[in-house]
Amino acid sequence: MGVPEYTHHESPQSELAQPFEGKVVDMKSAFNPFPEAVVIDPVLVGRRRSQVGTFDNDSLESFYKPIESFEGAHRYDPNFQWDKKEEARVVRKCDIRICTWVCLMFFALQLDRGNIVQALSDGMLDDLGLTSNDYNYGQTIFYLCFLCAEMPSQLISKKLGPDNWIPIQMVSWSIVASLQAFLSGRSSFYACRALLGLIEGGFIPDVILYLSYFYKSNELPRRLSFFWVSYQSTNIVSAFLAYGILHMRGINGMPGWAWLFALEGTLTGIIGVISYFYLPPSPYQTASKFRGKDGWFNEREEKIIANRVLRDDPSKGDMHNRQGLTLSAFRTCITDYHMWPIYLIGLSWLIPTVPMQGYITLNMTEVGFGTFETNLLTVPAFVLFIIGLLFWTWLSEKLNERFLLACASQIWVLPGLIALISLGTDRSPWANYALSIVTYGMPYFHAVFVAITSRNAGSVRTRTVASALYNMCVQAGNIIGINIYRADDSPYYYRGNKVLIAIACYNLVLLVATKFFYVSVNKKRETKWNAMSKEEKEHYLGTTTDRGNKRLDFRFAH
Repeated sequence: MGVPEYTHHESPQSELAQPFEGKVVDMKSAFNPFPEAVVIDPVLVGRRRSQVGTFDNDSLESFYKPIESFEGAHRYDPNFQWDKKEEARVVRKCDIRICTWVCLMFFALQLDRGNIVQALSDGMLDDLGLTSNDYNYGQTIFYLCFLCAEMPSQLISKKLGPDNWIPIQMVSWSIVASLQAFLSGRSSFYACRALLGLIEGGFIPDVILYLSYFYKSNELPRRLSFFWVSYQSTNIVSAFLAYGILHMRGINGMPGWAWLFALEGTLTGIIGVISYFYLPPSPYQTASKFRGKDGWFNEREEKIIANRVLRDDPSKGDMHNRQGLTLSAFRTCITDYHMWPIYLIGLSWLIPTVPMQGYITLNMTEVGFGTFETNLLTVPAFVLFIIGLLFWTWLSEKLNERFLLACASQIWVLPGLIALISLGTDRSPWANYALSIVTYGMPYFHAVFVAITSRNAGSVRTRTVASALYNMCVQAGNIIGINIYRADDSPYYYRGNKVLIAIACYNLVLLVATKFFYVSVNKKRETKWNAMSKEEKEHYLGTTTDRGNKRLDFRFAH
């Protein structure tokens, strides 16, 4: 399963991060001003690091100094020390100032891209003269445009800075989302789906890149789990909002779903405008009229952030936060075959639940539930999802295991899918409801996979592209998944559920194969690295042209 994660300069006894000098330093030494600070044997730490996707190197000062243009270069100090209580306070401040607001922004994203599920329960398709196949095509257009926008959005974000680009995205999509209130038929439905996909695409990897400025790699999964908790919390909140807003049907001659799009789109626009003034460019550039002339962090806190992040992942100092990618760097990232297994997982692992997520309200109305009870009955699915997300993300980091543990997601959905194709057409609506809820609540490892994509990239350049590519694969999987349930197979979708069972079995094989792939690569590198003398290692580190995850001292997380 792996050992607990202690990356670079951490020990079980302390959260202190400081450079190694090849020997154990007594915590009571006069050279250590903090009584809780501990430096441990670098050989032990290197051995632990090799399991979790960090650089197996104890010469940070010599080989991993950030570039001069890096926004936190003035806070970099290889001899800087701090204690674990100070670091905990800084992380907590980042959680309050940054992570909480990022969750609010994701709430806004999901509110505008997910409220179509509530709109379906109000008879939107009938009002517009659309069929369920038309809905499938509209969602396919949305996901296809979302997919196509991922990479351009990420490159723009890297050039302009996420703090500038994300609010522009939010305000833009809120306008389109609100205008959905004036949908009149198939053409306008398709057009709005396309525009929303183009504008919203890239938001998720943009935010992940932004969070990486503030957090270490082993802290990111938990923060991303909060990210997707806000995503599902949005579904719960929007279900109750929909219950009230859909009762407005008939006011000013507008259907309830039109009011839903108009009001919720306006809300996300307001959040987007505030975000433009709220988000700082980096932890070292927080002073402004809106955030305060002194900023959020004092000098010591900024030094803690800079040095803890760089010692965890020195590659984060290779670029500054307004630096775009060259064509050559982009091509290198695309052809990084060590990342391809993660992209394949992104393409298929969510497919077994995609139809259920897109059709949960439509399925329930088709088997006899009314508009308002349908929206309220979806809440248990979202609650189950949230509980599972937090538990499985926590367990993954606790056991230091990703791909094998993720097999639980596919094993989870198989009994429910098998039951859905085994029950006859005389099944109770409540039986269909219960199976739908359980299937929807599949263990959600998206936060784990997103974090491991960032961690295994090994450099800011690759991370920028890899996050977008992984999310593009997820969107491609959504395109496949949303078209598995077809109108001629409704309302029980026997054929579609058989296809989902086959895909779940394929995913189990893929997850196990990916685990063994990364274990094999790490083992080969470890053998070569350990066979080198200290002088040979120093020569390699000083002369190698290998970059990021291609270096001999890099170990993939798995």
